[in-house]
Order: sequence, then C-alpha cells, then structure tokens
Amino acid sequence: MILPALLLILVYSYGPMFGLVIAFQKFIPARGLFDSAWVGWANFEYVLAMPDSLRVLRNTVFIAVMKMVANLVVPITIALLLNEVRKEAFKRSFQTLVYLPHFLSWILLGGILINVLSPSTGIVNQFLGLFGVEPIYFLGDRTWFPFVLVGTDTWKEFGYNTIVYLAAITGINPSLYEAAIVDGANRWKQTLHITLPGMAPIIVLLGVLSLGNVLNAGFDQVFNLYSPQVYETGDIIDTFVYRLGLVDAQYSVATAVGLFKSVVSLVFILVSYVLAYRLANYRIF
Repeated sequence: MILPALLLILVYSYGPMFGLVIAFQKFIPARGLFDSAWVGWANFEYVLAMPDSLRVLRNTVFIAVMKMVANLVVPITIALLLNEVRKEAFKRSFQTLVYLPHFLSWILLGGILINVLSPSTGIVNQFLGLFGVEPIYFLGDRTWFPFVLVGTDTWKEFGYNTIVYLAAITGINPSLYEAAIVDGANRWKQTLHITLPGMAPIIVLLGVLSLGNVLNAGFDQVFNLYSPQVYETGDIIDTFVYRLGLVDAQYSVATAVGLFKSVVSLVFILVSYVLAYRLANYRIF
C-alpha cells in the first residue's frame, strides 16, 4: 500500500536532487549536466556578493517569523473563545465558516484581495474613507505589504489551526473543571489554570515544529500579490529564485540560492524535531 506513495517521493522529491550539481557549474542548457563547466563555489560567492541577497534573506525571516507567531496566537485565542460558547449550532457554523478559506488557492484569493484592497474601488479603503482616512495602497506600499501578507495568511489558515487546539481542549479531563468549580474558580481562572496548561503540550509541539518553516514565507501568496514596488520589503527567497532562474535564466545561481535555503531549512527541521522530543515528548518513530 505504501509503494505508490514511495514511488512518487522517489520520482518527484529525490530524483530531481541530481540536478543540484548545477549549483557548482556554469550551466548551459545546450551542453547539459555532464558537459557544463565546473566552477566550484563561484555561484555561492556571486550570490553572497549580490546587493539584494541580505535584503531578501531579511524579508524572508521577518515575514516567516511574523506568520509563525500570528498562526499560534490567533488560533489559540479563537479556540479559547469558542470553548466558552454554549450554543453548539453557532459554534459549528463559525468553525465551518473560518475553515473554508483554508481550501482556497492563493491564485483565487490573490484576485479577491487585489479587488478588496484596491485604493480606488476596494471595500476596505471605502470603509476607511467613512472616517476620513486617505486611501492606502496596501499591495503597493512597501511599509504595509509585509503586514498584509501576515494578516491574509493568518485569516486563511487560522480556522484550520483552531480545530487542532479545540481537539486539544476536548482531551482535557472534565473532572478538573468540576473540581475548580467546587473551589470557586470562575471561567477566567479555569481557562488560566486548566485549559491553557492542558493545551501546553500541543502548543509547544506546533510552535517548535514550525521552526522548520522559518525560511518558507509562502511563495504562492507572495507571487500572486507582490509587484516591483514592494520588492524592498516583500521579496523573499523563493520569489528571488524564481526571477533568477526562470525570468533571468541564471540557472546555476538560482540553484545555488535554492540549495542554500534547503540546507538551512534541513538544519532547522532537525533542531525542531530534537526540541519537540525534549519539550513535548514527540517522536516520528
């Protein structure tokens, strides 16, 4: 039963790794992998000398870390609030509504957000105009753009993450709440001393495992929303590699950047699994 999945991984994940040799070559498509000249670490030195490299790395880390924090804080808060709702019909309806955006692609959401955040016809700027606020070019302003990325990504994913935390809450022993009520604890104290400590293992686990995505700021989202006006604060490693490799045809340099990102991400993933085992007793095998 596992054979089809194993073949897919071998063909699409491990097979293409042979192409990583391009990072150490002056790759010319007409000559192929075997006849292109070897240049050693020259492509990596070239990347490090590029004026945009540090900016792209900084943007990637900033956006990714902001998303990691928001995707922890917001779902936990919503899960705690939903846990206090006593009407099951409302709770189920709300869960369904906030869960739906998770299934939408960024191609579709990108078109929607471009219209919603438009400085001239967008509903957000029209609403702000009611209070005398000047139109804001959310997707064209380098100051606003990173926060738009974080906000829209959180809106898209917090419904899915909320379900995980609600499941953790349902696993807490109800007798603990009964004992707290007998001792006179109100809802706030029950949340503070029972619910949050009961959720702590899954919070720590998901928080630690998210370290593996510290260099993944979301290519699909950024690619569908960014423009040259916001490259200074919105350009990330993945979009940088896309432009180098597919737009400028600098295949060797793009592969070098991609390999650097993969190695750093692998280190973070290994560290995250070690921390997950030590802090939350989580193990793969």
